[in-house]
Amino acid sequence: MKKTTHQLSSVQIQELTNYKKASSRSAKEAMRVQAILLFDDGAASKLIKNITEYSKKYASNLRRKYLKRGINSLDDRKGKCPNALLTKGQRLEIIKNITMLTPQAFGFDEVYWTTATLSFLIKEQYNVQYKSRTPITILFKEARFTYHKPDKQYRAKDQNAIDAWKEKYKPIINDAIENEKTVVLVADEMMLSTQTTTQKIWLKKGEFPKIDVSSKRTIRCIYGALNIKNGHEHAFKAKGANSKFSCEFLNQLGDLHKGYKIVLIWDNASWHKSEEVKQFLTKTKHDFYLINFPPYSPELNPQEHVWKEGRKHITHNTFIDNIDKATDAFIHFLNEKIFDYKFI
Repeated sequence: MKKTTHQLSSVQIQELTNYKKASSRSAKEAMRVQAILLFDDGAASKLIKNITEYSKKYASNLRRKYLKRGINSLDDRKGKCPNALLTKGQRLEIIKNITMLTPQAFGFDEVYWTTATLSFLIKEQYNVQYKSRTPITILFKEARFTYHKPDKQYRAKDQNAIDAWKEKYKPIINDAIENEKTVVLVADEMMLSTQTTTQKIWLKKGEFPKIDVSSKRTIRCIYGALNIKNGHEHAFKAKGANSKFSCEFLNQLGDLHKGYKIVLIWDNASWHKSEEVKQFLTKTKHDFYLINFPPYSPELNPQEHVWKEGRKHITHNTFIDNIDKATDAFIHFLNEKIFDYKFI
């Protein structure tokens, strides 16, 4: 059953209005009152946000605070310097909160915690303001948080289809891994461009290096297959990704693994399932068993991690003048390195 919220009385509304209009009130104090009045009047989240810059959840928390502690609870904290440190009890309370709750529980729009969000919460709730991010970082570490980017996933991803795919193919793939006369490969293509890509690096304070970028955009395609038994990569250069180059790629893999059955798993690109590829499989002297990953599930393919390693070590923060030379260096790096990635 949905819990109903009783509206403020006319006396309370007048009290808040008088408080807001008082000349001694700061802009923040006036905005707190405005948020409460808008929320109480049933205003939409967007309107509250546009007028006060507060979320509807935060406005609700302000209203609850006012009803519990009175009008003075809306005052700015004047004449009191922020505390230098949190107490042990406060630290434990914060760690518990960020572990069990999201920022939305405290009136923020964000779903995930950030340094800025936690800093603001600590200032609001404990009147402690740190001059650097280090104490906040330590709090996150004590709560067993790690600092990294969230993974991306396709909205159209179907977990049921993925689970069904694993149930069907996992026994087949495991049997192939155990068979000494079978090679198991995961494959993919990537496009390497002369367009410079950058990533964050650690620099001395005051250093601001600049990296040349190219105004031209030339592309080469790289086909890659990772042997999940031994971690060896087999990468080849191509001028594009299509049925013709896919057949050439399969033929090269077959020549590399003569006398072996080749179980190859790759995505659902149209050229992987084209009529030309089907004709190749009927005529080739090599023994292939092809499997397509479920749609919208690149995270299942360890070859995706291989591409990231190549970009990190060869092309990120690098001016690419000669696309073929850069592609050859990229392929050489991949084919010389062992990639120990688990599969399924």
